[in-house]
Amino acid sequence: MTSDLDLDELRRNCGYCAIHDFQLPVGLSAGDLHTLNASAHDMLPLDRGQTLFPQGRKFSALYVVRAGALKTFVEGSEGDVQILGFHLPGDIMGIGGLINEHYPCTAQALERSSVCELRYAQLQEATANLPALNHQLMRVISGALVNEQSHLVLMGKQQAQRRLAFFIRRMSDRYARLSRDPLALILPMSREDIANYLGLALETVSRLFGKMESAGILSVNRKSVQILRRDLLDELCGGDIDMA
Repeated sequence: MTSDLDLDELRRNCGYCAIHDFQLPVGLSAGDLHTLNASAHDMLPLDRGQTLFPQGRKFSALYVVRAGALKTFVEGSEGDVQILGFHLPGDIMGIGGLINEHYPCTAQALERSSVCELRYAQLQEATANLPALNHQLMRVISGALVNEQSHLVLMGKQQAQRRLAFFIRRMSDRYARLSRDPLALILPMSREDIANYLGLALETVSRLFGKMESAGILSVNRKSVQILRRDLLDELCGGDIDMA
């Protein structure tokens, strides 16, 4: 009979950092932890601008952001780049590789970051032995797909101001889930990256940041964005305010 797992031991273990977003039940035994941790490498550090995995590389692992921030993007045959997303601590990366066994995009660090690598072959073995892990892994994958669909809906909105307002609000909500101040954002991505992600011109994004600041909704200082009026930001998202 296996002994119950000590939660302090779990928190000290690198594997916990990698899978903590799966929100597993506390009833895992020490043997279960050993099985789970067999799928996880130690932390992988990344410098700013360093590639975690390139577009087209054979799929071998999922990654969980532990610290910092990364972006994912695809590059066309003519060198044109489209940013797909920004990834903060707790986010799972590489899920697209499950479909055709190759990573469909490139993942690159926006700042000094670290990730945990979950080797897929060992992760499959772990999920076969731990039904709770398999269930939660499917939940996380489903959540990632929902986020992609939400972005497509956002891109379909006509008003540029709503796209940017939604982006800021979503970053605020993600900060809240990380137990950070949701009203004091440090955006790790450049304005060019934001514009690319939202399908807007850089000049449009810069102008809208300025208008939101003039309206008293935000206070902007380079990468620092302070949300002064969350209520007005919400109204922007709903199209109740016209910044034009």
